[in-house]
Amino acid sequence: MRRPLLLALGLLLLHHSCCFEFVINGDWEDEEPGVDLPQERQKRAALTSEEDQTFEAIRGDDITVNSYRVESRITSRFAHTSVRSSVLNSGSRAQSIGFNVQIPKRAFISNFTMNVNGITFVGSVKEKALARRLYAQASSRNKAAGIVRTNAQDLETFTTEVHVPPGSSVAFELHYQEMMERRLGVYQHNLFLQPGRPVPHFQVDVYIYEPKGISKLETPNTLGERFVNLIQVTATKDKAHVVFKPNLHQQRKCENCSGSAIDGIFSVKYDVTRDSNAGELQVSDLYFVHFFAPSNLSPLPKNIVFVIDVSGSMWGVKMKQTVEAMKAILDDLKMEDRFSIIDFNHNVRCWSEELLPASPLQVADAKRYVQNIKPTGGTNINEALIRAAQMLVRANSQGFVDPRSVSMIILVSDGDPTVGEIKLSKIQKNVKRVMTEELSLFSLGIGFDVDYDFLERIAMENRGMAQRIYANHDAAEQIRAFYSQVSSPLLKKVTVHFPEGAVTDVTQSHFDKFFGGSELVVAGKVQLSDSNTLTSFTSASAASLQLNLETETDITELDMELATQQHSFTGFAKQMWAYLTIKQLIRERSLVTTVGKKRKITKQITELALQHSFVTPLTALLVESEDATERLLADSARDPRHGCCSGVQILSGPPSVNVVYATPPPWIQVPITTPSSQVLSGPVETVLPPKVNLVDGDPHFIIRLPGSNMDVCFNIDSKPGHILSLVSDTGTGVVVNGQLISSKQPHKNTVSSYFGIISVYHQPAGVSVKVGTDRISMADGRSSHSFTWGATADITQDSVRISIVKNSHVTVTIDNSIRVTVLLHRVWRKHPVNVDFLGLYIPSDNQYSPLVHGLIGQFSREPEVSVYDVHEGPDPLKKEATMEVKGHTLRVTRGWQKDFRHDRKRGSNVYCWFVHNSGKGFIDGRYGDYIMPDLNSFLQTV
Repeated sequence: MRRPLLLALGLLLLHHSCCFEFVINGDWEDEEPGVDLPQERQKRAALTSEEDQTFEAIRGDDITVNSYRVESRITSRFAHTSVRSSVLNSGSRAQSIGFNVQIPKRAFISNFTMNVNGITFVGSVKEKALARRLYAQASSRNKAAGIVRTNAQDLETFTTEVHVPPGSSVAFELHYQEMMERRLGVYQHNLFLQPGRPVPHFQVDVYIYEPKGISKLETPNTLGERFVNLIQVTATKDKAHVVFKPNLHQQRKCENCSGSAIDGIFSVKYDVTRDSNAGELQVSDLYFVHFFAPSNLSPLPKNIVFVIDVSGSMWGVKMKQTVEAMKAILDDLKMEDRFSIIDFNHNVRCWSEELLPASPLQVADAKRYVQNIKPTGGTNINEALIRAAQMLVRANSQGFVDPRSVSMIILVSDGDPTVGEIKLSKIQKNVKRVMTEELSLFSLGIGFDVDYDFLERIAMENRGMAQRIYANHDAAEQIRAFYSQVSSPLLKKVTVHFPEGAVTDVTQSHFDKFFGGSELVVAGKVQLSDSNTLTSFTSASAASLQLNLETETDITELDMELATQQHSFTGFAKQMWAYLTIKQLIRERSLVTTVGKKRKITKQITELALQHSFVTPLTALLVESEDATERLLADSARDPRHGCCSGVQILSGPPSVNVVYATPPPWIQVPITTPSSQVLSGPVETVLPPKVNLVDGDPHFIIRLPGSNMDVCFNIDSKPGHILSLVSDTGTGVVVNGQLISSKQPHKNTVSSYFGIISVYHQPAGVSVKVGTDRISMADGRSSHSFTWGATADITQDSVRISIVKNSHVTVTIDNSIRVTVLLHRVWRKHPVNVDFLGLYIPSDNQYSPLVHGLIGQFSREPEVSVYDVHEGPDPLKKEATMEVKGHTLRVTRGWQKDFRHDRKRGSNVYCWFVHNSGKGFIDGRYGDYIMPDLNSFLQTV
């Protein structure tokens, strides 16, 4: 094991012979910004892998491990994990007993306690210098305990060693917290289990509570086939409990073995239910968390330049694994993507000087090029990255790339620059200078002789993220997995904002890109007000598509629900806000260029870590006995092999943007109030004019004839599945069609039919909008996007605008001259007959061309109507009359139909003259003439 960078002395004896061991592995205090440290490169080069060292959770020769318990409580993606163990020195002499826990690198230790021979040591997080002073006051010739990092992927090791007299016992308890990151569509919670020996009371419990519900849950077979049936899962709509509790016999490697077969990662994967693309807003203890993970959006085309290090240090398994990964990645490119490859050593070569489409021919040629790479020479990172950026900038400026596309550089390197510009700070400045706002840089650092801290800084500064690749047999899979995370960009320039004065201390709220399968998280503090509702607005763009989404939540509802949950983590929102803020500040600290700014951020990190009990690179966990005479120091180290951010996913964009509109965007309306009480609301609800043509119910058409000052009604007795032409205007290129659905079963021997889908198609823009009872979809021939009724939203693409009002209605506006509103009718899901259906409301003043037709469109040219001979009918409440229209004489009945615009439940009566026989004589032709082959079809001549 390598020598520690900093050593801490021990503490006072416990009784006669108790001692503790502690190693501090690194430190930030003396770091100067913008300074390259050659000695650090030598240290990295000297590092040896610790992965092959034997790891045991409990170390000791003649000991009895009575219990080993791990419990995780995950509430709204935030996990609090505790590891507890009780150990007896069953030998005849005093010995050292070690307690080791491997935890995720992105986690923060929050507490550690220990009880030895009745003396309890309790942990408290303190500023690092103060903790060291207090520790030094109790120091002696013995040692202490703490964190020693390993090279295991995504893990670090907390290790404690205590000298225990014979017959004495010691109890350990460690707590740590982390935010679950969504990758490739799932959250994955990993617990490293390696007890080293069978334990009488061995148990793992994972409790999950997600207020919106758990959509899927799985426990991958990561410990071996023998344990598959021992993992018990109990799940409800929003809760899950996973238990792993093997007995002594089941833990043994073999019948007479003393070793444990439990050796590996216990993993739980899950995802949550999302009822809208607007995200999920949660408030607890006056802290909010906004989760944003839209789906059902088409990926944007990509422009990628792969920059591959082919210097001599890449020889062997590194190059072999990189080539294998690149061939798979190239196969994954889509036809609309454009790409090139730059490989570099002391020279820089390009497979192609220009971006080329990812056609099968080009991909095959690129794979041959990669296959023939031979590593040799030095490392010229500076020139390679500049060439890549210039290639993308040139393609963008010359219009060679799709305006909807996103442009990125993916760098794969295993070493420090040795040729050309070798000063890291200068390379960082050079790359930033040529990278425009449209470009992102993603860095992959292979092995431990690479300056990962530099790769991480240069990626963060250029709207990307970095990841370490461990140079072993599965390095190719690691590279492919990273590429999968960034291969599906769905949105650009995502911003989450809130009404003015509603929130404070908001974490990063602007993100350069959103990738499919991931999640953006924003947190902050809620300001007290007269309202119990918090609203968030999210805006994003995908080239011609502009999204404005709204969601809201009650600020007291979740706390009441958490109080009833036995295994939830009630302080999750507060801790998640602190977690995100500290991680964000750590990233920001790594990018600042002045000592003054760095000290200011250092102070902020320290204060937050103390308030929320997080062991960070700037704080330490002081573990002391109840009388404060005996102390241990648990110190977090900065690992030069890992970089600044402990494996946390780096989200692109400025470190912190709290967007609050003083002048709101056009889709937000501000009521006229005093400045102190101004609030923002969501997309302006379109108010339809009083004169409309509509079709609602079974399906009942109401045609407004303003010239005659009357309403005329008719029903269409068509079959479920039929598509009816409602508006067909070849002059403006607008089509409105509706597809019929049926009731679940007959009622009084009659099967009712309703509109289940309303389609609005604008041919000039090539945009089709389909409104269903479950979701609203939008397609333009190249891409498609889908939204649920669960959130208010405003979507604009070219000349088409969709305004969704949550669980109420959607209005489609074309060229600001034609509007179509669709009302959603929800029924009880278990109703034996009724189904959800749609109502259609179209203003009479829509600006069609003279060519418009359809069941509704034809009445934009109002026919002459005469009603006379009004008399009593068989039903005394419904008079009868004669109508003359379009050369026909019809018998009509006075009645009423429902208009649900203002009263969604009961509707309001619209009195009208009812035309029988599916409107025969009132509509042109017969209703069968209006049956269409598909939802985007124009009506032929009737």
